[in-house]
Amino acid sequence: MVKGLQASWGTCSRTVSFDATPFALTCWKGLIAAGLDSGNIIILNAITGIHTSAFSGHMNGVATLSFSEDGTFLASGGHDKTIKFWDIQTGGAVKTFYGHTSSVSSVSISSDCTTIASGSSDMTVRLWGIWTGECHHVIDGHNSKVNSVRFCPANSQLLVSTSNDKTIQWWDMDGHQIGPTCEGDGVAFSSDGTHFVTWKGQVAMVQKPDSGVVVAKLQVSSGSFQCCCFSPDGKSVAGCTSLTIYIWDITSPDPHLINTFIGHTDRIISLIFSSSLVSSSSDQSIKFWQIGASSIDPECTPLASTSIRSVGLQANDSIAISSDSAGVVRTWDILTGLCKATFHTPAKYFNHSDIKLVGNRLIFVWSEHYKIHIWDTEKGELQIVNMSNISITIDLRISGDGSKVFHLDHKYIHVWSIWTGEVVGEVRLKGEPSYHPLIMDGLRVWVHFEDSQTQGWDFGIPGSAPVPLSNPPPDRPHLEFIGDTEMWGTGASRIKDMVTGKEFFQLHGRYARPTTVQWGGQYLVAGYDSGEVLILDFNHMDLQ
Repeated sequence: MVKGLQASWGTCSRTVSFDATPFALTCWKGLIAAGLDSGNIIILNAITGIHTSAFSGHMNGVATLSFSEDGTFLASGGHDKTIKFWDIQTGGAVKTFYGHTSSVSSVSISSDCTTIASGSSDMTVRLWGIWTGECHHVIDGHNSKVNSVRFCPANSQLLVSTSNDKTIQWWDMDGHQIGPTCEGDGVAFSSDGTHFVTWKGQVAMVQKPDSGVVVAKLQVSSGSFQCCCFSPDGKSVAGCTSLTIYIWDITSPDPHLINTFIGHTDRIISLIFSSSLVSSSSDQSIKFWQIGASSIDPECTPLASTSIRSVGLQANDSIAISSDSAGVVRTWDILTGLCKATFHTPAKYFNHSDIKLVGNRLIFVWSEHYKIHIWDTEKGELQIVNMSNISITIDLRISGDGSKVFHLDHKYIHVWSIWTGEVVGEVRLKGEPSYHPLIMDGLRVWVHFEDSQTQGWDFGIPGSAPVPLSNPPPDRPHLEFIGDTEMWGTGASRIKDMVTGKEFFQLHGRYARPTTVQWGGQYLVAGYDSGEVLILDFNHMDLQ
């Protein structure tokens, strides 16, 4: 799960996980059908995401689905080369259609529910009589896999197909080509048939089918369009690249981007609009996206010019915390992406900081001009600890119980009491610490050194000096963003384990350069110069 925490961003309101990949999605009113690579079809409630029924019959993965116009029937196509026609009420297969010699990649039911159009990897489009089970026409107009077939909603006597040969072709019900062939990777219609969108590479074009007039030109800065769809009212178009979903308002003379979603950890396969925007992915999940979510705190929209300087995660409390260069601290609900509270502090343009919510008290510490500043929301006052005897800060962290501040420089770990400002512990380092954050576990702390060694100390034993630890730090990967020169600008930023070198994830475009990052076990939170805060949920990924 990745949440954009600006008011102009939507949030992921629900994630439904599967034991197989949901290759296909379609919807009708309050129902969503998902076709899995296990061969099963799952019916979900479009509001809650709850499973309501399951259909079994395909011998291999289900690649495509289509509801009849009245929602009574469902057509499916699979890698087993068959098409099945299902009764939604009983969950039974009314008919099975045989004839394709390779995987069925797309199906569409005509508005009068008399014909199924299908496309296949065998490079053909076929037209089937639903109630006779016969194949009326075989269309051999493509020279590569047929990716999609769609009946035109405004004229059920017209059919459009797309293919890996990069062409879009129109057909009548007798299999005759209508009009010229055009270039494109895919096509989708608005529900009333007054508009359609085609896409190729980084550009999508919204057009009117009767005149071919281009209504909107949509473009992404990186990646290529994988699929597009219209909102039910036809006023918006959603499109996705490999990992990112975009929504544009196409009603104005100058169509503009209104929402962006990042959350899937693997390739997005399908997009549909039901009561919300729904996506399926190779990460074996379906996500429901709340569009245009607004903050519960009117002060919570970060200013575009206010850079995020630090972020924190308290997953057990379901919150993330951010601070920006203007000194504004915000807490966020990591499940909804909404802002919970805003605090104004004296901190401005600091270099290192940490934030922790202890009970109802938010503690914020930062280093500035060789001094530690401690700000307590409950007291509403600033406490300054003199640091004139130490060198440049490498890291600054608050202990798990919120009672102490740990400061790392090139020579020492210094520990201060948050409540008194007095030094309560000190360790002289035997080596040069690397530029990795301190690893904290309550009042125990570990430091990575440039010679690859790790040393730890327990500062929580009453009446005792810091006690060296023989045990290693908590067993979790140490994830970081890798930002070398080829990943600046619109390139990808890798997220990898700095110990094992294993790569887990990539962010593209403007998300490739976070200003600050913190890893919390399941979640990774990142802040940006734009004022945006992103939270990634690695719950479904193998991090070992």
